[in-house]
Amino acid sequence: MKLALMPAKAIRAVGLEGLLPKFARDALSLVPANASEGSLPEVSPAAGEKRARVGFVSGCVMSVMFGDTNAASVRLLNRTGCEVVTPLGQVCCGALYAHSGRLKLARESARCNIAVFERENLDAIVINAAGCGSTMKEYGELLRDEPAWAERAKKFSAKVKDLTEWLSAKEFQISHNQLQVKVTYHDACHLAHAQRITKPPRELVKAVAGRNFVELPEAEVCCGSAGTYNLTEPEMADRLQARKLENILKTGAKIVVTSNPGCILQIQAGFRKAGAQVEVMHLADFLEQAARWSKADRKVQGHFSPG
Repeated sequence: MKLALMPAKAIRAVGLEGLLPKFARDALSLVPANASEGSLPEVSPAAGEKRARVGFVSGCVMSVMFGDTNAASVRLLNRTGCEVVTPLGQVCCGALYAHSGRLKLARESARCNIAVFERENLDAIVINAAGCGSTMKEYGELLRDEPAWAERAKKFSAKVKDLTEWLSAKEFQISHNQLQVKVTYHDACHLAHAQRITKPPRELVKAVAGRNFVELPEAEVCCGSAGTYNLTEPEMADRLQARKLENILKTGAKIVVTSNPGCILQIQAGFRKAGAQVEVMHLADFLEQAARWSKADRKVQGHFSPG
């Protein structure tokens, strides 16, 4: 994954995008110019009194393209009293293997992650990527026919929590006149449909946006990312992307918040192509910016400003 970013940056630097075949151009368009790699400390202490010890899943795409978002997620957890453990031995969640029918590899990933995380005596295992979380919550089903792993997998899956399930909206309320623009929220398919989580993320966004929150028409409709769908079925993905962008623009929002890296990349790519000035943010980055402002850090720039 890290190696994939290097040629993308080089191709853009010398302006060779136009020479690539369409498939390669489509793939390159998804890589954001501000992609951030990042590693996390194995243990991040809670700020103040410790109320929980949680594991954090750093993810494949998240750790390579959204390193800053991972760091923001850990800081949010620390601020809410969580000691965060990010085990070095964790591997891919197995989602893309499972989606493509390569179940042997998906099960190998599951067994490895279970063994790594269960050593840490955790209250929960937190993930900030909806696609990964959906698969990890299904480890019990994935390994149900393996006597040595079935019960361990069920216990692991029971501890997996999306970041939006674990955080409380009341911890992020700020004065609503500090946010100067409209904000909307896009439901990631693997969060809304696979995990049935729609209310917690909205409550978190509304805690910050207040009256500036506007509901997105067809918020639950896919943006066209769907794992690797935007690469394997580009025509349908393009139609879904255009439909999603049209609905976002109808709201008048200048920020669209979501909770899955694939959605962020897909929607960002669409707005870059359309030349529209709409910021696409992971929920963790949105909350982190709000939390920093609420603590009177006047260096925060962007859409947060004094009322």
